[in-house]
Amino acid sequence: MKFTFKQITVGVALGLAALAAQAAEITGAGASFPYPVYAKWASDYKAATGTTVNYQSIGSGGGQKQIIAKTVDFGASDAALSGADLDKHGLAQFPAVIGGIVPVVNLPGIQPGQLHFTGALLADIYLGKVTKWNDPAIAKLNPGVSLPNQDIIVVYRSDASGTTFNWTNYLSRVSSEWKTKIGENTDVKWPTGQGGKGNEGVSNYVKQFPGAIGYVEYAYSKQNNLPYGLVQNKAGKYVQPVQAAFAAAAANADWDSQPGMGVVLNDEPGDATWPITSATFILMHKVQDKPAQGAEVLKFFDWAFKNGQKDATALDYVPLPDAVTNKIRGIWKSQIKDASGKPVYAAN
Repeated sequence: MKFTFKQITVGVALGLAALAAQAAEITGAGASFPYPVYAKWASDYKAATGTTVNYQSIGSGGGQKQIIAKTVDFGASDAALSGADLDKHGLAQFPAVIGGIVPVVNLPGIQPGQLHFTGALLADIYLGKVTKWNDPAIAKLNPGVSLPNQDIIVVYRSDASGTTFNWTNYLSRVSSEWKTKIGENTDVKWPTGQGGKGNEGVSNYVKQFPGAIGYVEYAYSKQNNLPYGLVQNKAGKYVQPVQAAFAAAAANADWDSQPGMGVVLNDEPGDATWPITSATFILMHKVQDKPAQGAEVLKFFDWAFKNGQKDATALDYVPLPDAVTNKIRGIWKSQIKDASGKPVYAAN
């Protein structure tokens, strides 16, 4: 069979286009909290489309810095940026998924969900006021549990972290002493303990040191076989840190109340709520210097919202409901544009 020059030229062009599509890559960096689900989404997305999503789990603070510096296509942060900061840096923000933060421990014979904590007790442990596992304050909440006469090793995040922001935000809500002395931020001056980098680092330290306590996103507790404690919610109940409890905390979220949908979901009312629940957010520049890359990022998250719900659920995150993802697509259309003002998002 003979081909004309035109046919060969078209064939080469199509072949190059196919290779370009296969080689497409988008980069993101930031929060370790959602890393398990982002990694799963990225793997499935590459299998479906050929596009690589290279996401680095470096902490929310790192993600904020990298997107501001334009060294990645998107940043990720569990601590939502304020409207003033979004405007200052020309950023758009939207939630991607919801999860829960749990206290994890390394104590012999303790099973997941066996230990009970109140928020005030967790604050006192992290303030260095409660230093032994058999302290009366812990024993009172855990009758019948064998508690060792062992030092508590406090583990916290050493990097600027959205998980830390949500942990300290919660402690500030339930402990006036914590709020006054330490407060809430992605990084605080810890009164005691030692730091680990990322949810991964905290998990590893807790696993390594008997007597340790730390705070991680729930998926890390499961992946590392770390026993978690139950935390009394605002209604005085102890519920399991499962998807339904995270969803209950998010059920009444007013996404329109904060710029960039940056709501905080801690200490929500309701018998069934998990008290330390968080959304995690994506950051992108409103004016895209590389609109094709921006479009690829939005294609990925559009695909994830439509096809990644089972993955999120399997990893004990809460996928966003359709009503919320439709609001997000509205942000994409109205805020994320090329230099000429044309939206980079094209609905599929």
